[in-house]
Amino acid sequence: MPGKRIFITGGASGLGKAIALKYAGAGYRVCIGDVNQVRGAETAAELTASGCDAFFIRCDVTRLEDLLAVKDEIINRWQGVDLVVNNVGIAGTAGPIDQVGVDDWQQVLDINLLGVVRGCQVFTPLFKQQGSGFFVNIASAAGLINAPQMSSYNVSKAGVIALSETLKHELAPFNIGICVACPAFFQTNLTESMKSTIDGLPARVDRLMAHSRINAADIAEDIYAAVQNNSFWVLSHKAERRLWLIKRFLPFVFDALMKKKIAKLFTPPRAANNTDSLPEKTG
Repeated sequence: MPGKRIFITGGASGLGKAIALKYAGAGYRVCIGDVNQVRGAETAAELTASGCDAFFIRCDVTRLEDLLAVKDEIINRWQGVDLVVNNVGIAGTAGPIDQVGVDDWQQVLDINLLGVVRGCQVFTPLFKQQGSGFFVNIASAAGLINAPQMSSYNVSKAGVIALSETLKHELAPFNIGICVACPAFFQTNLTESMKSTIDGLPARVDRLMAHSRINAADIAEDIYAAVQNNSFWVLSHKAERRLWLIKRFLPFVFDALMKKKIAKLFTPPRAANNTDSLPEKTG
């Protein structure tokens, strides 16, 4: 009997690819959507070589018609889909609120938040028709713990969390599950899309990600377990999970801790004491 079916936006690299590899290993048929055709073709070939029924389709999540085309192709090939992972995201522009333009905000919200909205809008009718389905929405610890000078990114990821919490209750009567993943720093290619008005910040973020003890495969494992157990939250980074709980229940303690962490992240290396060798920080 053929395996279950998964579609992953941004599945050609980073966390999306790690999720694709995990589910391929679990016997799923895998469709990856991405705007990078070279990486997409390479990842699809890698999955196929492992014995997985996999294919790549170019998909820009800012275009509703692209997602509709993906749905049609999946129905044509597999008659449906069991799991949709809304993974695509960009870092956007870091900087003070008065230095980041509205155009930058619009780009981040269009991809990070509305990309997830479009994915949910397109596949919810199919899930309802099937009588089952599951969404995995990739947010960030930045949506829970809001560091300064990352306004557009924080807001976009907080929006994904709010959307997911809304749909958790809205879609439950239709046997449609949902989980939201909120990782902090881990090794990925996120800074390829990062711009900044702060000198050297993308390089410091790269080093913080490189020093993380958690990688994309670890987060993919946590997502797989959450889907299996129908768990809503995927909070892979223990330090950020603790910070979030402190924020909720001891806000004054949280404020004091955040001041220290923010200073370490936004102080240039020449003025800090080897800050880049510290363990993972708020993402």
